[in-house]
Amino acid sequence: QVQLVESGGGLVQAGGSLRLSCTASGSIRRINDMGWYRQTPGNQRELVAIATSGGNTNYVDAAKDRFTISRDNAKNTVYLQMNSLKPEDSAVYYCQADVVRLGYFRSSVYWGQGTQVTVSS
Repeated sequence: QVQLVESGGGLVQAGGSLRLSCTASGSIRRINDMGWYRQTPGNQRELVAIATSGGNTNYVDAAKDRFTISRDNAKNTVYLQMNSLKPEDSAVYYCQADVVRLGYFRSSVYWGQGTQVTVSS
């Protein structure tokens, strides 16, 4: 199996910064895309940023110029540096990875357990 463990959430004042981390472990052959999503109560989970194994990145408009996604492929880890945080960034942030497991050829999507980010005004 594959596990994703997130860390780095917490409470921060508006204008502050947080750095989220997510490490994948288990029977991993290869990781394709890794990304961050967020969800608020009553709403669907939405994409925040995604990074391919080759280093390409893509962001939702609300995250551009404030958030930076990066990967350490040797550590199977993805990061999300969040700067200039706003109260509307408050959400549970989930890590997602598209993983090819050992002994398999097709990938499957795995999710972390989520980490709470709260931005106070």
